[in-house]
Amino acid sequence: MTAPATSGVLAANIMHFARLLRRAGLPVGPGEVIAAAQSLALIDISDRRIVHAALRAVMLRRHEHTDLFDQAFSVFWRNPDASKFAALLANMEGRTPAEERAPPGTRRLAEAMAATKSRERPPDPDQPQQIDAVLTASAQERLDSLDFEAMSAAEIAEAKRAITRLRLPLDERRTRRTRPAARGSRIDLKQTLHRSLRQSGEIFDMVRKIPLTRPPPLVVLCDISGSMARYAQILLHFLHAVANDRDRVTTFLFGTRLTNITRQLERRDPEIAFQRVANIVPDWSGGTRIGEALAEFNRHWSRRVLAQGAVVLLVTDGLDRDGAAGLASNMARLHRSSRRLIWLNPLLRYDGFAPKSQGARAMLPHVDEFRPVHNLASLRGLITALSTAAPPRLQAATLWEERR
Repeated sequence: MTAPATSGVLAANIMHFARLLRRAGLPVGPGEVIAAAQSLALIDISDRRIVHAALRAVMLRRHEHTDLFDQAFSVFWRNPDASKFAALLANMEGRTPAEERAPPGTRRLAEAMAATKSRERPPDPDQPQQIDAVLTASAQERLDSLDFEAMSAAEIAEAKRAITRLRLPLDERRTRRTRPAARGSRIDLKQTLHRSLRQSGEIFDMVRKIPLTRPPPLVVLCDISGSMARYAQILLHFLHAVANDRDRVTTFLFGTRLTNITRQLERRDPEIAFQRVANIVPDWSGGTRIGEALAEFNRHWSRRVLAQGAVVLLVTDGLDRDGAAGLASNMARLHRSSRRLIWLNPLLRYDGFAPKSQGARAMLPHVDEFRPVHNLASLRGLITALSTAAPPRLQAATLWEERR
């Protein structure tokens, strides 16, 4: 049965469904709404699968939003008796419906649906509006300087939104590859001869080329042990933003073992990406074996990801459960294999911090820089440091004395 017309209740439901998708973060505009109404007028709307396929074809624009769209469709266009059948089936199988794990995007979808009920009244157009810019600037400055560990849930959410807007323009360096250019001191003989073949073998002009510049690869090793848990949750948003903003970014998490999460972070939807990370990382908020994790990285990953002068960010507080066993030698190897090794330590926010732990003493001689990473201002400082040319390598002990 085809829809006689997409007017009345059906047209209103399409509008409400489009608003739900927009509140959940999907880019749905008037064009998608009109296309949805036209598509439902041409299909059999009594078949839910066909309706789902039609709306998905005209309203979904990005592959990473597929899971969220499917959840929104199943919730908005649900069968009112479906929950009863699901509960009955769960009881027959000896489980409770609560045992079903919520898929990624559920929380965002619930917030989008709740926004409909709690929508505020539109402001009175006759009432003059005032913007307190001073207060806004002060709130932003306070958020930038606030420690991640001291943030409330609302402040953490605001910090995560600010992190998604950060960009990381790494300093570019010359490579052996070249690209054609209108001007340049080097002549591309191969392209010049190719062009002459189209001109009966005559060479009228020379094709020139210049060296190609490219940012170096970025490798991140992030500690997710119990002492770093609060920072790791927020830093994961930063790593997700960086991984989706530039190429050649490789990310590892380590606690008692090393896990490569590069593929999981490549999903542009952060909630789906973090759900996939949680599914493969077994050692959240546990102990720390930094030496063992670095040994595994040097053994299995170093040659693959540290080529072409990679920059390495090592995020840890240096507290090692194994008493820094093997840590110095593996740090030395990592230092030799990388172009620039930066140690990000949240404990550096304290003025009186000293590398007294065995892990910190073993790591300090083998890093090029050490920086705090405990608030938004420290992240912005890190971006500024990475955007400039790498300083000459000095002994970290010398840098530590200069810092003090």
